[in-house]
Amino acid sequence: MGQANGTDIREYFTAQPLRVSLVVAAFAVYPFLVSDYFIDIAFFFGIYALLGLSLNIVLGEVGLFDLGHAGFYAIGAYTTAILNTKFGVPVLALIPVSALAAGLFAYLVCSPVIHLQGDYLLIVTLGLGEIIRLALINNPFDLTGGPNGVFGIDFPALGPMVVDSSIEYYFLIWIIVGLSILGLLSLQHSRIGRAWNYIREDETAANASGIDSRKYKLLAFVLGAGLAGVAGNVYASKLMCVSPESFTFMESCLMFCIVLIGGMGSIPGVLVGAAFISLFPEIFRPFAMYRMLIFGSAMILMMMFRPGGAWPRKRGAVGLKSLFDDTGRSDA
Repeated sequence: MGQANGTDIREYFTAQPLRVSLVVAAFAVYPFLVSDYFIDIAFFFGIYALLGLSLNIVLGEVGLFDLGHAGFYAIGAYTTAILNTKFGVPVLALIPVSALAAGLFAYLVCSPVIHLQGDYLLIVTLGLGEIIRLALINNPFDLTGGPNGVFGIDFPALGPMVVDSSIEYYFLIWIIVGLSILGLLSLQHSRIGRAWNYIREDETAANASGIDSRKYKLLAFVLGAGLAGVAGNVYASKLMCVSPESFTFMESCLMFCIVLIGGMGSIPGVLVGAAFISLFPEIFRPFAMYRMLIFGSAMILMMMFRPGGAWPRKRGAVGLKSLFDDTGRSDA
């Protein structure tokens, strides 16, 4: 099975090597051709791409509604901020710590509610996101700084090399996005990815086939939260401060829109959706009063004419043989 997965991933990238090479080259050359302002725009494009990929695990792969994803983003950012400013832990060393903190938090709070479906789960996650934001404002244990947040976060550093410029942050976030894409492509072609897709299409049939839907849904929340925690780490170090106002309900809505606009379950679609969300406000900056009107109209038109998203995922035939062993027993 592992060998088959590797073949699938290689085929994904070797099908059109010239196009992939051109995209990588364009991303590598871009920061040397534009000003710091446009490099920062591309940086936040990368942040939203990483957040979109994290929510896509939950919403796109498993079909679970989550409108509180900004809460996990906040957990990662505040873990970095608190451990760095109060205990001097290096920011780069806190990348896996932020992911683990957000993932562990997701496991603890989602375990009791993972059996909920549809609108009920959406309402619970919405409330969860707001509870996290309000807790940060109330400054528990005098750690979060209340409404003012936490200031003085260090730059990421590895020995003498310090990430302190726009170009360096640009490459940092896009290297993380690239590695995340490789990992998620591997998951999509694994038993875990196939089990997620079965659950999304028909959870009852998946359970009848021997798939432990509770385990796989909880795994999706944990992995998605962990990836959002990584985005929170990079965001906190870039701004050198965090505050509760950066993790509002609107941020969760934007993440939700990224997945819907791009196409649920589609990794290229998530990148398209993130580009739309991050570049749209800059393109229409002269029309700031009407940006939300234009954005809402674009969303309506998208749902009317492209309900599958701008770049929907092409779902091939599911390999039942790879999910079941020779005895017919599910390995998922």
